[in-house]
Amino acid sequence: MDKEQLLTELSFKATRSSGPGGQHANKTSSRVELYWTIDETSAFNETTIELLKEKLSHRITKEGVLQLASQTSRSQHKNKEDVIKRLFLLLEVARQRPKARKKKRPSKMAKLKRLKAKKVQSEKKEHRRKPSY
Repeated sequence: MDKEQLLTELSFKATRSSGPGGQHANKTSSRVELYWTIDETSAFNETTIELLKEKLSHRITKEGVLQLASQTSRSQHKNKEDVIKRLFLLLEVARQRPKARKKKRPSKMAKLKRLKAKKVQSEKKEHRRKPSY
């Protein structure tokens, strides 16, 4: 991942934060929104782009734009740093391929443990019944 190239492709927009904040919040734009068009990036190869589209599909708009926002701080600069940090973290996690599951048969102990648990449950229910004379 070429972080320098990626930073040049990002676009930002500052808007007013929601929630309480008094008079100062009504006139400052401290919330930062990040926009990144995945289809037009040159920071990743084609296979990685397809993987990112698949993993981040719930965050990508129909136009292929990834949107993130931060309003944790009262400072626009801190919010911008935070949203960039979150983007890099999100991309790192999304780029990781899941480990392939190896099919295994249950061990002998696992089978015995399961059967013993079933037996205990069966006995528990057996004791609840009314005795038949």
